[in-house]
Amino acid sequence: MGFRLEGIFPAALLPLLLTMILFLGPLMQLSMDCPCDLTDGLKVVLAPRSWARCLTDMRWLRNQVIAPLTEELVFRACMLPMLAPCTGLGPAVFTCPLFFGVAHFHHIIEQLRFRQSSVGSIFVSAGHLIGPVLCHSFCNYMGFPAVCAALEHPQKWPLLAGYALGVGLFLLLLQPLTDPKLYGSLPLCMLLERTGASETLLCS
Repeated sequence: MGFRLEGIFPAALLPLLLTMILFLGPLMQLSMDCPCDLTDGLKVVLAPRSWARCLTDMRWLRNQVIAPLTEELVFRACMLPMLAPCTGLGPAVFTCPLFFGVAHFHHIIEQLRFRQSSVGSIFVSAGHLIGPVLCHSFCNYMGFPAVCAALEHPQKWPLLAGYALGVGLFLLLLQPLTDPKLYGSLPLCMLLERTGASETLLCS
């Protein structure tokens, strides 16, 4: 189910880094529109008072902690290992977002097009729940990229270059940063071997 200590640090950091690379354009847009500089921003982020305020805000807790944890537990840790022996890893990784999308029908296009299939492949590759949970929380914080706002931004061209660079780097780094060898032995491979449906590309 993705609860293990082996390879936990790369499983937490590499998928989050990959997701942040995908969001390079929106992160640039956020920094351009933020009235404070980097030092002031870090002071606010690291201040205990800010965290105390977040932890007492039920909406923040729901969006950043409870929803990512429970949804990834259901759609990744429970559903993916059940589907993979029946359908194979590829179809299972692309089927889970459909169930996720139906559960979030009010923004199904956003979820399916942008982040859910990559989060499924992160769980399959790393065999950890922490990576998908952190990526989910980050995506909830960032929201869907405001491409229309970027098109009307005074610094439109650098922003659009950031969007394109982020997508390009994401596609370039997706395979190397989700290589199962980075994360140790995969529980999903053991499950597939028991059912006689081993996926040689992932589990060899």
